[in-house]
Amino acid sequence: MAMNTRFLNLTKIPKQPAARLLSQANAELDTELNAPASAPVEVVLEELEQKGALIDMLRLLSVALPARERVWWSCLAARDTLKDGAKLPPPLAAAEAWVFKPTEENRAVAHHAVQHASMKDDTKHCAMAVQFCDGTLGPGELAHHAAPPGGSEVSAFAMNVVAIGRSGKPLEIAAALLIDRALDIARGGSGRVEKQPSVAGA
Repeated sequence: MAMNTRFLNLTKIPKQPAARLLSQANAELDTELNAPASAPVEVVLEELEQKGALIDMLRLLSVALPARERVWWSCLAARDTLKDGAKLPPPLAAAEAWVFKPTEENRAVAHHAVQHASMKDDTKHCAMAVQFCDGTLGPGELAHHAAPPGGSEVSAFAMNVVAIGRSGKPLEIAAALLIDRALDIARGGSGRVEKQPSVAGA
């Protein structure tokens, strides 16, 4: 069967089995797969698309994207939830600063932003994705302690799920845009895919 062109050239995604990436991030898919445990991310994404498992596609992409790309993807979703012209909340601003300059200083700012974020500020998911980016609890002394497995990945995933809920659009439309963004980022793009997204079967 020919590979769906939607999943070609995902150069940023590790050449490892999807099952291994999920396991490392303590993540599971809800969809039962026919693909073997050795199947790469592209093959599993194609099967999930055929089964209409959009949330599982987002879950897999959250663990497959490298740290900076994953955080940027979550930042784009966070921007979707803001009103036009709104000032960037501190957690989102800190996360974006780390993406452009991933220093320990900027990671510390993101950690600080998480600590001081309002309970209602969902953009803290972006800053948490930065805080846990290397599998530790954060910068400085926190680097000596392991983060919850998949902490960064689940934070980025959560931000995208929040964006779907806030979009006011049908799941198929809202999720397809977020998936297309992740795929663009995985090809080395900016993720700014605001065109009508691909919808399976369309």
